[in-house]
Amino acid sequence: MPELPEVETVRRGLAPVMEGGVITRLELRRPDLRFPFPERFEARVAGRRIEALGRRAKYLLIDLDDGETIIAHLGMSGSFRIEEGGGERLPGNFHHARSKDEKHDHVVFHLQTAAGPMRIIYNDPRRFGFMHLWKRTQLDAYPAFVGLGPEPTGNILDADHLARRFSGKIQPLKSALLDQNNIAGLGNIYVCEALWRSHLSPLRASGTIVTPTGRPKKQLVALTQAVREVIADAIAAGGSSLRDHIKTDGTLGYFQHSFFVYDREGTACRTPGCAGTIQRVTQAGRSSFYCPQCQR
Repeated sequence: MPELPEVETVRRGLAPVMEGGVITRLELRRPDLRFPFPERFEARVAGRRIEALGRRAKYLLIDLDDGETIIAHLGMSGSFRIEEGGGERLPGNFHHARSKDEKHDHVVFHLQTAAGPMRIIYNDPRRFGFMHLWKRTQLDAYPAFVGLGPEPTGNILDADHLARRFSGKIQPLKSALLDQNNIAGLGNIYVCEALWRSHLSPLRASGTIVTPTGRPKKQLVALTQAVREVIADAIAAGGSSLRDHIKTDGTLGYFQHSFFVYDREGTACRTPGCAGTIQRVTQAGRSSFYCPQCQR
């Protein structure tokens, strides 16, 4: 499943084309994806101007001029591509084939933009993605957003926030970081990378990096900074683009070439001066990659 940097990459790719455009027609080529489309979806968005593209956790937010927001999730294999006029817009170097089998083109946004007509096509071979329509003023009440923690890209995420969440907890750090009530949108890959950068074991109890008075220890300060940095680095690199994920221009991101620990079981730890070997353990059904020697 695309993680937060992949979704942010998609948002940044779509925003220059979609923002300010008018949806002349929404074309649905099937009645549902993972879930049924909103009732009267085509009619409700036809003629609406797209004011902004946002993101909350791993969800794309397409704000319309009538106060409603299209909430889109890419699922396992969803991707967007941009077609301009009569031809496909390909502004990048393509190192890998992307899915463009038309039988998997399930949603088409027909737009009128300042640059002319555009088509934004949502392709999803596995159909685990979905789209909902929600009042923008009530986004906090959207089921997936209720109780959601701060974004790892925003200024709200700091060590004091995590100290309040982790204090007194025996929950392993890996599980605590994946808890969306603690941090929104943080996924398995980047948790592994952040823990490696901060030299903390995924098995360590989260409460051990908080003082008895509830203040963050230096390890938690380092972890918070590592979370912010690994997400920023991944966004700058265009996301990790594992498996089916692609950017909106069809190119793949290359952060996976910078993985220090994820999916590197049996290889030498890259921490300078460390002679350890990366190991994999399973936690709550997910693989954790870490160095037992330098991550404590």
